[in-house]
Amino acid sequence: MDKEQENTEDCKDKLWHPACTSLFLLVALTLSLSMQAQEYKFIDYEANVLHYDSASPSMQAFFDRWQRVMTTGSGNLNIVHIGGSHVQAGVLSNTIRCRLLATYPDRIASRGMLFPYSAAARCNNPPDYRIHCRERMILTRCIAKEHDYPLGLCGIAVTAADTLTEIQVVMNEPTVDYTTDRIVVIGHSDEEMVPLLHIDGREIPPSYIARNTDRYVFNLTTPVDSFAIILPCRQGQQFTLTGLFLGNRHAGISLSAIGVNGAAVPDYLRCRHFVRDLRMLHPDLVIFGIGINDAVPTNFDTAAFRQNYLSLVDSVRAANPDCAFLFVTNNDSYRKTGRRKYAVNTNGQLAREVFYRLAHDVDGAVWDQFEVMGGLKSMDQWRLAKLGRPDRVHFTTTGYRLLGNLFCDAFLDALANASNRQKKKPANNDIHIPEL
Repeated sequence: MDKEQENTEDCKDKLWHPACTSLFLLVALTLSLSMQAQEYKFIDYEANVLHYDSASPSMQAFFDRWQRVMTTGSGNLNIVHIGGSHVQAGVLSNTIRCRLLATYPDRIASRGMLFPYSAAARCNNPPDYRIHCRERMILTRCIAKEHDYPLGLCGIAVTAADTLTEIQVVMNEPTVDYTTDRIVVIGHSDEEMVPLLHIDGREIPPSYIARNTDRYVFNLTTPVDSFAIILPCRQGQQFTLTGLFLGNRHAGISLSAIGVNGAAVPDYLRCRHFVRDLRMLHPDLVIFGIGINDAVPTNFDTAAFRQNYLSLVDSVRAANPDCAFLFVTNNDSYRKTGRRKYAVNTNGQLAREVFYRLAHDVDGAVWDQFEVMGGLKSMDQWRLAKLGRPDRVHFTTTGYRLLGNLFCDAFLDALANASNRQKKKPANNDIHIPEL
């Protein structure tokens, strides 16, 4: 009997426990997600593989580490997914997160890094956690050429000023136990104002403060799945919050999603504390999904795009030299040319070639989202199937879930192949830079 079966049998023999509910919800989620495959004729399911060189030491080291953590139950696998609006929306990343955790239900680690997007007006929040803030907060995003406040890994900040501000954080994913006993508030105040936590009617000060890294660390005696951050600003005081980290002592998989609406690769390069914050996560794998905004201009410069990405890779390696990289190609998309008029954006093909070159350059992997979707002009078919939005750039909730499921199919297949060294990898897994 494997460990998942043992956990199920334990649940039957005891009074019903929330952990049992989570386990069965995870199993049900896995089954429902797997049933989405082979449903749409325009999707190229045969192209749904990870492309990487068979002899890649970087990818093989990551797969080996994955196998050790899954087998021994000790240590952590930290994945960071970085992108633009596709990632900020949260559905894609959370589908990947939940699918991986449903596959390895006894390897659920911390929720990792997140950001209270909807603490600011007209800023959308991922659905797997809820944010409520009555006070008006000032929003700063990395897409601006100049920032009022230094930004970190999240590429975004909210600032409280002149009044006491309370940000409520509530986990909203029923299939996963994301209780936390270590909360890190990342932010700064010129007035050295100190944030507090509000839990069960008590105000809790930080366990310690690391001002050199702008971290306020709260070590809790009892794990929680909801709390409030109090920023006690008085007249003339302000506090800029640039990220939250929710940790615990559990070994296993952690996936942090970093996304900013409208962000391109140079926008993350302008974040002064990107490397500093990423060191806290110590990523084993970074999934890069930035590029849809870079490829909007008609004069898209592929050489500059590639060079900017290589600089971003260098930033990640400054945080962890052993990190592996997985590039997600741009989705097929259209440009708006007038009222209800759109033209296909052929830059998606150009960007696709760059992603393959990048994977070759940095010993990484590619998930060819562009080809899997069906290639050029496929977004119209996704839209007609109610998987793509009318803007012909973004996806519906169902579309994002399908993409997340397809990604996981390819990712889990690559893991299965890597776990059996005697099994020959499919030839089409090797990186071949596509010709246009």
